[in-house]
Amino acid sequence: MVRLSSKRSLAEKTAFDAVFVVIIGSMLARAINGSEAFFPTLGAGFVLVLLHRLFGIAAYYSHAFGVLVKGKPVVLVQDGTLQRKNMLWEHISKHDLEEDMRLDAKTEDLSKIQVARLERSGDISFIKANGVKQQAT
Repeated sequence: MVRLSSKRSLAEKTAFDAVFVVIIGSMLARAINGSEAFFPTLGAGFVLVLLHRLFGIAAYYSHAFGVLVKGKPVVLVQDGTLQRKNMLWEHISKHDLEEDMRLDAKTEDLSKIQVARLERSGDISFIKANGVKQQAT
């Protein structure tokens, strides 16, 4: 079953992957401890693994389905300015953002961040400004 599932599901890259791993673990625990029939439960686990693979393939070919299943990245900082509405919606405080900024972007200066995004995996990615400000003509 582990070989049949994707490496991505075990890495829990998205909330969908994390929920999938919890469901499979819960199902298989029942089969192992004897509270459910072993082979039917194992068969149901294989069906869930196959469905997870099919959802992954569908998300690869359909961006809309990918957004539905995996979510979409959200901008938290744009050109050094906090996008407070997005932060509130995603339950990310300024302190949470500053912590990740220190750990990942190696800076405490918000003005040095061109873009920060809450990725589909739940990680926050940072793109630093190049230091040269372009003027609009």
